[in-house]
Amino acid sequence: MEIQEIRSQIDEIDKQIVNLVVKRMKMALQAAEYKQAHQLPLLDRKREREILVQTAELAGEEYAGYAKVLFSTLFDLSKSYQNRILVHKGKLADEIAAALVNTAKQFPSKAVVACQGIEGAYSQMACDRIFSLPNILYFRHFEGVFQAVQNGLCRYGILPIENSSYGSVTMVYDLMKKYDFHIAKSLKMLISHSLLAKPDTRMDMIKEIVSHEQAIGQCSEFLRGHKDIKITVCENTAIAAQMVANSDRTDIAAISSKNCADLYGLTVLNDSIQNSEINYTRFICISKELEIYPGADKISLMLTLPHRPGSLYTTIAKFAALGLNLTKLESRPIPGKDFEFMFYFDFDASIYSDEVIRLLCDLEAGPDQFEFLGSYSEI
Repeated sequence: MEIQEIRSQIDEIDKQIVNLVVKRMKMALQAAEYKQAHQLPLLDRKREREILVQTAELAGEEYAGYAKVLFSTLFDLSKSYQNRILVHKGKLADEIAAALVNTAKQFPSKAVVACQGIEGAYSQMACDRIFSLPNILYFRHFEGVFQAVQNGLCRYGILPIENSSYGSVTMVYDLMKKYDFHIAKSLKMLISHSLLAKPDTRMDMIKEIVSHEQAIGQCSEFLRGHKDIKITVCENTAIAAQMVANSDRTDIAAISSKNCADLYGLTVLNDSIQNSEINYTRFICISKELEIYPGADKISLMLTLPHRPGSLYTTIAKFAALGLNLTKLESRPIPGKDFEFMFYFDFDASIYSDEVIRLLCDLEAGPDQFEFLGSYSEI
C-alpha cells in the first residue's frame, strides 16, 4: 500500500477508537454511579487484573505488553473522569473557599518574619524582596523558623527549598513532614557566591573555608581546585562570614555574599565562584493560616502512597488527565518505615478551577496521608 492509503486506514481506525473510548467512559461512569448508589467500593482491582489478563491474551504475545499499558491508562482515565463527576467536595474545598474570601486582596508589605541565620543571610535578602518593611527575627536553625510560625511568634517564615544547581534543601523537606504550615508566596532568587576573608589576606594564605553545605555544593568546582584547603560546614553563609570576621586567624575564609563583605568588614578574594552563573535558589514564604492571594498560579502538596507497583504512576495520571504541569516531584523516606516515602508535588494550576478542587478533594479522600500546602504565586 502507498503511504496515503496506510494513513487513511489509520485515520479510520482512530475514529473508531475515539468513539469506543467515549462510549467506554460513559459506561464506566454508569458503573461507578451504580456502585455509589449501592454503597459498593468504586475501586475493583480484581476486575482490573482480569481485564488486563484478557486483553493480553486477545492481543497475543507480541502485543501483550502494549495492550497492558493501553488498558492501564484507560483505567486511570476512567477513574479520573469518575472522580470529577462523583467526588463530593469536602473539608478541604471549604477551607480553600474560606481562604479565598478571607485573605486580603494584596500581599502585605510589612510583617514579623522568621529567617534562619543572621543579618546578611540569603534568607534575609529573600525576605527583603518579598516584603518592603519586614520585622525580621533570626533563628539559628531551620526548625526554629517552623516553630516561630507554628507558635504564632511570627506571621511568616522564609525558607530555602531548592537550588537550580545543587538540588533540594533536604533538611527543610524533612521538617515539612513535622510541622503544620502553608505556603503563601515563593521567590526564585539569583545567588552569587564570593570567597571572603580579612583585609590584606591573600588566596595562598587560606587553609580553611567555612560555609553552609548548600553553598559548598554550589561551589564544588572552585573547591576542587583547592584540595589542600580544609572545608568546614556551618549553619549559614552569613554566619560563616561573621565567624571569619570574629576570628583571630588570617588563614580562614568564608563562602558568602558580597553583601556580607560590607556587613562584616571583609574583602572579596574571589567573586562569583559558584559552579554556574545561572544559579537560582527558590525560597518559600510560609504561614500558619491558609492565605491565598490574587494571582496564585502554583499549588504545592505532600502525600504518601501505597507501597505497591504503579501507585505513583496512578497518581501522576490524575494530573495528566487534567493537563496539569508537574514542576516538582520530590520524595523523602519516612523515618521508622521501611521503603515508604513522602512525596512532594508542585504544579501549575488555578485554585479557581473546579476540576482542580475536585482533584485535591479526590487526593484528600484517599486512604493515605495528604497535606495541601498552599496555592500561591512566585516572584
